[in-house]
Amino acid sequence: MKTRKLFVVPASLLMIATLAAGCAVPPAAQAPAAATQAPAQGAQTSAEGVYIPVISKGFQHQFWQAVKAGAEKAAKDLNVTITFEGPESESQVDKQIEMLQTALDKKPAAICFAALDSKAAIPLLEKAKAANIPVIGFDSGVDSDIPATTAATDNLAAAGAAADKMAELIGDAGEVAVIVHDQTSRTGIDRRDGFLNRMKEKHPNVKVVDVQYGGGDQLKSTDLAKAIIQAHPDLKGFFGANEGSIIGVLNGVKEMKKEGQIVVIGYDAGKQQMDAIRSGVEAGAITQDPIGIGYKCVESAVKAIKGEQLPKTIDTGYHWYDKTNIDSDEIKPLLYE
Repeated sequence: MKTRKLFVVPASLLMIATLAAGCAVPPAAQAPAAATQAPAQGAQTSAEGVYIPVISKGFQHQFWQAVKAGAEKAAKDLNVTITFEGPESESQVDKQIEMLQTALDKKPAAICFAALDSKAAIPLLEKAKAANIPVIGFDSGVDSDIPATTAATDNLAAAGAAADKMAELIGDAGEVAVIVHDQTSRTGIDRRDGFLNRMKEKHPNVKVVDVQYGGGDQLKSTDLAKAIIQAHPDLKGFFGANEGSIIGVLNGVKEMKKEGQIVVIGYDAGKQQMDAIRSGVEAGAITQDPIGIGYKCVESAVKAIKGEQLPKTIDTGYHWYDKTNIDSDEIKPLLYE
């Protein structure tokens, strides 16, 4: 009996060990956790196998799908694993903060983050810094020096260019209005201020009669646009500061039967906006380089993991497009439907 008992116990342990080995996380999946620590002197700093979550501002616009495509291309080129996610709506700041916390809990090698609120995420970014997890901002930065870099459009300059074009098209005088996606994200603040400041500085005879915030939601933005047009019958121009905003403006102009009477200028792309530009209902828009933004954020994360120095900002560029160049070799690759 004693001999048999001694034989059974090791067999049981062997079975447990076998089951544990069968359930173990594969080495490639474990690599991101191992990469959360800053590389030690002489340690291997290859990006192969590391995990980088990419947390965007949303998914409801095609802009984010283009950013996702760029991020996925960089991940493939650089042999890293990414996830790409964002809240259902660009107004869901709390949901995005939850996503950031979940990403941190996975102990990634680095994080790419486009903030819906330039201040709300700072406590979690401080946790990332304390854990030696590099943070890369993209599209919309934060009010902090924690991110190693931010890959984004110079939205102040881009919105300023939109203001110059608006002034040109309305004869440098008259009433205009603006619908912005929010007043908490860096993109919302900079596009609003870039437009308003340029008008004030260079076009004093153009009066911005209203600025409203539609949360990037085209239905809400439509209602806002209609209310503004009704309140200002002499309105000569309308600027929509992102895809959802400009679709709302276009809907409002159409429903109020003001097509051809109000100069409409937008931002980003999307099929509805591009169709409006081709038909002449919309004068033109500012395009970013969403694929470039996605690519640069992941590329920068890999460089940060390796300990390479990065500039505080990476300007991914912008362009004005209208029906004269929308299908040009320069502009077409930057647009999405």
